Amino acid sequence: MAFGFGVLRLSSREFWALSPRELAAAVRALFGEAAPVSRTTLNELLARFPDRERP
Repeated sequence: MAFGFGVLRLSSREFWALSPRELAAAVRALFGEAAPVSRTTLNELLARFPDRERP
């Protein structure tokens, strides 16, 4: 929402009318394609931010 309202300067109506694909295209237009995450980085992120609490 911060990107849509703050960077793209969209109105609420315009923002909520966007599809996820359209919003992603706007991000790519400004910042380019993101590099894929390596397996090591992914594993580090999964350890730091698990989807659920570990027993």
